[in-house]
Amino acid sequence: MQMEAVLVLFCACLLGVTARQRSHRLENYRQSRVRRETPKREGATHKTGSPIFRRSPDRTKTPVTKSEQLLRIDDHDFSMRPAFGGPPIPVGVDVQVESLDTISEVDMDFTMTLYLRHYWKDERLSFPSTNNQSLTFDSRLVKKIWVPDMFFVHSKRSFIHDTTTDNVMLRVSPDGNVLYSLRVTVTAMCNMDLSRFPLDTQTCSLEIESYAYTDDDLMLYWKKGNESLNTDERISLSQFLIQKFHTTTKLAFYSSTGWYNRLYIHFTLRRHIFFFLLQTYFPATLMVMLSWVSFWIDRRAVPARVPLGITTVLTMSTIITGVNASMPRVSYIKAVDIYLWVSFVFVFLSVIEYAAVNYLSTVQERRERKLRDRLPCTCGIENPDDMMMNPSYSDVDPNIMGNYGMPENGGRQERILAQFTIGDGQTTSQVKSSRTYVNIWIDTHAIDKYSRVVFPGAYTLFNIVYWSIYC
Repeated sequence: MQMEAVLVLFCACLLGVTARQRSHRLENYRQSRVRRETPKREGATHKTGSPIFRRSPDRTKTPVTKSEQLLRIDDHDFSMRPAFGGPPIPVGVDVQVESLDTISEVDMDFTMTLYLRHYWKDERLSFPSTNNQSLTFDSRLVKKIWVPDMFFVHSKRSFIHDTTTDNVMLRVSPDGNVLYSLRVTVTAMCNMDLSRFPLDTQTCSLEIESYAYTDDDLMLYWKKGNESLNTDERISLSQFLIQKFHTTTKLAFYSSTGWYNRLYIHFTLRRHIFFFLLQTYFPATLMVMLSWVSFWIDRRAVPARVPLGITTVLTMSTIITGVNASMPRVSYIKAVDIYLWVSFVFVFLSVIEYAAVNYLSTVQERRERKLRDRLPCTCGIENPDDMMMNPSYSDVDPNIMGNYGMPENGGRQERILAQFTIGDGQTTSQVKSSRTYVNIWIDTHAIDKYSRVVFPGAYTLFNIVYWSIYC
């Protein structure tokens, strides 16, 4: 028993010595590691010769300093404007137009993408800086400070771009000057006068105004006058030529709230006419000219003239419908309406002209039949001298009777000139009783001949007047 107790005690002492040695070695390893790393850090801190560490320290660039602590955001109430209770705070604005996307005549609006920048001074955001370096922040700090509450007057839709992050930038200078920039796309109303469409020139405006602050609290102005508006030279539109941009400033009055400063961006657009010449004016003119072809077609060719007139009328109706489908339903007449409807009238009159020719031809044939019934031997007379032997027809010109009912040579017009006598009783060689002379002269091609000159001449005159007025 004593031997076993001695062995147990020896083992316990051995284990204790081993544990102390292991802990001592571990402590020595830690101390040696600390001694190896400490000179590196001290050398890096006091290292000279690198240009980066020659610059004097700046609190604005110290990573341990939070922006909220540097700007003392928690020490001020940013729900109120700067210098509250004093004179109005001046807020300068400049705009960089990135693109002018669409112009809609149907909705009477336009869509524009722009960079909107605001400039003001807020002494509450001033901070100490030895190098006068400004601080740049993103949209997260904008919600914690005061910014101008600008909005677009008469806007229908607008949004701030957020790809890949919110396109908002805030830059604060040590003296408290602030630059607030954001990228916006806005769709705003544009009151268009389409009375000269498509030969028109439109002027649209984008209006910027403070929503809550009147001119007693906020003075809104263009920072550099007319130079505050910059545009990209690559901006172009398919239907319009951008003639000019310019800016103005006015006061807007609301009966319930007061006077507000309002900034205007005006731009003038002139419509390209070539597209409408190809799609509207040339087809309409060709349809009118096509309707004139019927004047050279024989009046007896009904299957040729009637479908030609109906086709041109229906084509003009289709052109008018297509143009009006892409236009707003305005209550006044547009320039294109005048041209299309006058062209439609010319096409319609060409159909009416053939109806008149056809009707007169029918009347002529009826008169010929009646005349032949009353004169038993008027046609096919080989010797008109025999007719002159009859006392009843002694006054009839033999040349006229010989030509009656026969067409003249070549392209000469058809004429019917008849002179006959109708007696109310028996006619003797001595007495002619109740003699009546009737002259009938019917030119069946006269309307067509006149139409070949009148229709083109009138339409040409209309085009001269139309283009001289609207161009």
